Amino acid sequence: MNKGYYNEFIEKKEKRDGSLPIKIPKRLPAREILENENIFIMDDERASQQDIRPLNIVILNLMPEKEKTETQLLRLLGNTPLQVNISFLKTATYESKNTSPMHLDQFYTTFATIKDRKFDGMIITGAPVEMMPFENVEYWDELIEIMKWTKTNVTSTLHICWGAQAALFYHFDIDKFELPEKCSGIYSHIINDHSEKLLRGFDDVFVAPHSRYTDVAIEDLENCTDIKILSSSPEAGPFIMCANGGKQIMVTGHLEYDAQTLAEEYERDCKRGIDIRVPENYFPDDNPENQPLNRWRSHAHLLFSNWLNYYVYQETPFEWN
Repeated sequence: MNKGYYNEFIEKKEKRDGSLPIKIPKRLPAREILENENIFIMDDERASQQDIRPLNIVILNLMPEKEKTETQLLRLLGNTPLQVNISFLKTATYESKNTSPMHLDQFYTTFATIKDRKFDGMIITGAPVEMMPFENVEYWDELIEIMKWTKTNVTSTLHICWGAQAALFYHFDIDKFELPEKCSGIYSHIINDHSEKLLRGFDDVFVAPHSRYTDVAIEDLENCTDIKILSSSPEAGPFIMCANGGKQIMVTGHLEYDAQTLAEEYERDCKRGIDIRVPENYFPDDNPENQPLNRWRSHAHLLFSNWLNYYVYQETPFEWN
């Protein structure tokens, strides 16, 4: 790093609360939200002046409210001094009903347009299809093609919630099972493996949100020699796992969630007439009239910055062949 750039970097860092040299489209709605949070967004002109190779991250966003998920993930991906280029991926075999076609056309692309490229990292999000057998999901064959592609074209892939269950099923033949009732709330977790860099800086006990109707059996995970169980919860089950030296990382919960996300899901389910309990350990005094507090923010930032640093930046080649 040249001295002039280093001094400029330090000066900028001192002027803001954390660094986010992340490059995203100017008209992406998440951009204004992040800028209002004093997040540093990099434009093309500024990025071109940095004598470094940016990390290229592709996000397969399967969540119904895509704009909210974009903001949540971009906020966490930016908690690092690394320059990051973001691409958003949508399915070609299924059209989202909760996001405008204009938004998808402007900011998203399909697998066919990127399959010949190499990416340093990939995120595959959750999806509201967990009650269906994997093979019955409309875009399952397309997702299989993408997950197969990640083996050779992506340095490390982070799978979240249903995305984690899909990865466990495809890569390791570990199926999910239906829970007696929805696992929804903020649960305590312990660290099962202190040797893995992904959890560097984590407290011995920490909390994280979960929101799902299905789970994977910890016995099946323990019987698979390729998988490391890094963190688990007595109430919510297996939480963070990695395989193949971190090439596949699976997270069954939602550290990326905002403080209000579980409240919005609970209100949505109640309006639909679903018989659902109040999210556990979430609302103060378990009263939905009280505003929930975000008690997992620091560990969310740690997880994503550790992933970007140790499993993407430190492992990816400077030039893909």
